Amino acid sequence: MKQHTLLFTAAALWLTSLPSIAATDNQLAYQLVEELTVEIGPRLAGSPADAKAVAWASNKFKLLGYDKVWTEEFKTPFWQRGQARLEVTSPFPQSLVLTALGGSVGTDANGIDASVVMFNSLDELMLAKPEQVRGKIVFINKAMQKDKLGSQYGTVVGARSKGAVEAARLGAKALLIRSIGTSSNRFAHTGKMSYEDGVAKIPAAAISVPDAIQLSKILARAPEAKLRLTMQTESQDAISHNVIAEITGSERPDEIVLISAHLDSWDQGTGALDDGAGVGLVMATGALLKQQGRPKRTVRVVLFGNEEGGLVGARAYAAKHAAELKNHVLASESDFGAGKIWQFETKFGPESLATAAKIQQQLAPLGIALGGNKAYGGPDVSVLAALGVPVVSLEQDGTDYFDYHHTPNDTLDKINPADLEQNLQAWLLMTRAVADSATDYRK
Repeated sequence: MKQHTLLFTAAALWLTSLPSIAATDNQLAYQLVEELTVEIGPRLAGSPADAKAVAWASNKFKLLGYDKVWTEEFKTPFWQRGQARLEVTSPFPQSLVLTALGGSVGTDANGIDASVVMFNSLDELMLAKPEQVRGKIVFINKAMQKDKLGSQYGTVVGARSKGAVEAARLGAKALLIRSIGTSSNRFAHTGKMSYEDGVAKIPAAAISVPDAIQLSKILARAPEAKLRLTMQTESQDAISHNVIAEITGSERPDEIVLISAHLDSWDQGTGALDDGAGVGLVMATGALLKQQGRPKRTVRVVLFGNEEGGLVGARAYAAKHAAELKNHVLASESDFGAGKIWQFETKFGPESLATAAKIQQQLAPLGIALGGNKAYGGPDVSVLAALGVPVVSLEQDGTDYFDYHHTPNDTLDKINPADLEQNLQAWLLMTRAVADSATDYRK
């Protein structure tokens, strides 16, 4: 406890030495996410609310004093959910809590009545024989475990993204998955699923963790249990935008330090953690950096559109700015909620690792350790990393993130303002250090 107190005392002393950050400025990130989530709320890509969010962000960037503000249009699918209901019809009639997976087709008006077959993982389903599955509803019941990095997400998300394709190959009528989440609350987690050309499109939905446990117990007692699924969805083409703003560098304006978040969210909650917190953080970072004194390199803040639908805006950005990527000296993204940052990780060339260590030393008073050199950077930024742009990750404590992720429970009250303030100070430090350096992080 004494060491913890000393760390934050040191951080507080350091923060008071910044040239022009007022006490209210420390809350700027929270004020921005509050405004976004209260005044606009959920922002499904391609929806009217998405358009309102683009207009809000563009106007807010200007009010915050950014030098340049613009939007870049791209085409995107606009998927919407309608009514959905799942019932056990026999032998133990009852309703189960579900949500359609993003991109799923619906059922017809009569719904689907079928028996159900359970698998403990996607891999187990892929080993099944058609006669086990044909004409049934497939249920993948794989649990996700909590950890600080959220590293278990990758071990379970395949059931959501590819489960419908693999179930359809075997003749299934529909797919149900245990929610990709860690909460014991009765909220079902949505998220993007996909289809494959040449494979039948079947409805896909997630059931809450308690309902997945309930269904597994029903099947243990009655392997021939039957379900009835009715689900409405709709999809059409639409337009969305990336929103981009810059603080022009004082000495090397052509060199770009890109910091980012994604503006869209799923439709069930208000998108406070995913990714309103990130939006507030990076918007506040650029504005406060200019207030402190213009950085030497240009700081570009990108609010990507339709991350949730498959990094659509990020891919559009990479294509549009392909010739300019050589001038992107670094990219990073905040898209893992609002927990305290505990580690700074890089993906630099070997000659730049000493610089990484120096940046971490500035972050240390905030309780942030040095990680390795295999940073992911963030979902949207991973598109740029694949094209050779150096990235960093300011890694947040995600122990509880998947309790709320993609559920109706992703709301503003889940954000701790003090934790978000710690995030903001870390983003200010990291971005300033990179923007004022002359380091080529590719080397």
